[in-house]
Amino acid sequence: MIVALLYLILAGAYLLVLPVAVMFYMKLRWYAATSIERAFMYFLVFFFFPGLLVLSPFVNLRPQPRKIEA
Repeated sequence: MIVALLYLILAGAYLLVLPVAVMFYMKLRWYAATSIERAFMYFLVFFFFPGLLVLSPFVNLRPQPRKIEA
């Protein structure tokens, strides 16, 4: 029973918790990242792809509209 619970916890972390952390990190740093940091982001996307695929319909990484004063 403990092994099944451990698998459930690890699957939840891999599919939900860590991808949410990756998405939050990418949202904060996407437009200001250096090339090495961007390569690290691509690695994280590759590594956590199943979880990011589950969360992708709920994420918007587009930049906010600019406010132009007249």
